[in-house]
Amino acid sequence: MVIAKEPVPGRVKTRLTPPYSPREAAELARAALADTLAAVLAAPARRRVLVLEGAPGPWVPRGVEVVPQAGGGLDERLAAAFGQCRGPALLIGMDTPQITPELLRPALDPRGWTRRSAWFGPALDGGFWALGLAEPDPALLRGVPMSTPRTGELQRERLTAAGLTVRELPPLRDVDTARDAELVAAEAPHGRFAAALLRLAPVAAR
Repeated sequence: MVIAKEPVPGRVKTRLTPPYSPREAAELARAALADTLAAVLAAPARRRVLVLEGAPGPWVPRGVEVVPQAGGGLDERLAAAFGQCRGPALLIGMDTPQITPELLRPALDPRGWTRRSAWFGPALDGGFWALGLAEPDPALLRGVPMSTPRTGELQRERLTAAGLTVRELPPLRDVDTARDAELVAAEAPHGRFAAALLRLAPVAAR
């Protein structure tokens, strides 16, 4: 699953403005989502689901199922996404366009799961970029404070307190600020996100 917002100016990547305009920030968000979905399509999975806030457009590639996000805070929306799953599920966001199928592969390999297991991908800002549950349980997410420097720590504690064996994915940087965007683009210089940033960087510098 990829949880994301429709790339509409003024509603996505607002921390990129300034230096980027709302339209440019939305263009970067669309490129980040495209890179993310491309990696998901190339990864071994039975279903690929975009959990979307907003309306789907022609930017949703074939092979990706779209379901609407639930309402409420981010913890409730993540919980609701897992509530639609039967069997092992991995959820990621749209803020890490540097992901690759190889990076996701351990958490999508059936041999990497036991009945009481989870996969966890920490983000450098203290959050998390990936969460996988062998037995999806919305209660494991509800009430976890989101968008704080301790979100990842608290979510991981919730998993271990439930008796789950937690396996780790590599830490990654989310794209939140213009500086984040530069660093992430340098990690994946051949992606759509890097190309969009390169095209817009001279505009943002003015």
